[in-house]
Amino acid sequence: MLRRVVPGYLSPVLIALACLFAPLGALAGWATYGIGDPARYAATTAPLAADPAVREAVADAVTEGIMREVRVGPALDGPVRSFTHQAVRSFTRTEAFRMAWGEANRATHAAVMRAVHGDGGGDVTLDVAPVAERVKQQLVRDGVPFAHRIPVGHTEVTVLSSDDLDRLRKGYRVLELTAFWLPSLAATLAVAGVLVAARRRRALFATGVGTALGGALLGVAVALGRRLTLTDLPPDLSRAAAAAVYDALTATLRVVTWLLVVLGAAVALAAWVTGRRGRARQVPVEPLAGPAEEPTRVQA
Repeated sequence: MLRRVVPGYLSPVLIALACLFAPLGALAGWATYGIGDPARYAATTAPLAADPAVREAVADAVTEGIMREVRVGPALDGPVRSFTHQAVRSFTRTEAFRMAWGEANRATHAAVMRAVHGDGGGDVTLDVAPVAERVKQQLVRDGVPFAHRIPVGHTEVTVLSSDDLDRLRKGYRVLELTAFWLPSLAATLAVAGVLVAARRRRALFATGVGTALGGALLGVAVALGRRLTLTDLPPDLSRAAAAAVYDALTATLRVVTWLLVVLGAAVALAAWVTGRRGRARQVPVEPLAGPAEEPTRVQA
């Protein structure tokens, strides 16, 4: 009796835990091995240098930084600002900008990782002065009058506020610690749940459905995180640029989400199809009724 009851309760519990840990493991692996790795982060953010919204946001930030350092009268503020913005926008289409973009992102990633692994407070900022310096050098090479007199000061853009950093530090440490164990544990629990089940095909079907649902919920969480991120942006930041950055950083996570959905659906479909075929083979076939034989009469 005990041998029948224990697997009956144990298998659903193991499968439920496996389906829960699968999307959490995908999230932990993405945060640790995707976002946390400097080389992968640089490769992910490098294509953003060609994104129009990102280039426009950088042009606005660098122009504002230069205009804070340039002393012109009110009558010249508009023309000088427009000229500077056009020059910076042209610079964002050059190879020099792509190099500066890569350097700035590597510096930002290193600063964020130090802040996440450390205990210090304060905002994490990005200094766009190197980009402004490259713009100045480009203007000088183009022969723009008085370009060599443009002062380049430190223009810091807040990447991560201190409040967000405190929440991120706690969550990232948990994800970092579980990045390897959660996926391994999910796979182990799924296999164990199927093996101890009284009806393994039905358990395999439940595992596939649960994995697909877990992947779908992870996709919903990624979409909800995107919406909340764009909603909480300060009014002076470009939503289009922030959306491009968010989509680039979560591209791998979205792929893993679809893999979980497709893999789970495929496993569930395979278990359902094989189950139907097995039941069809087990249906007994009754013999066709032939003509009734007449009883033999015995003569006295």
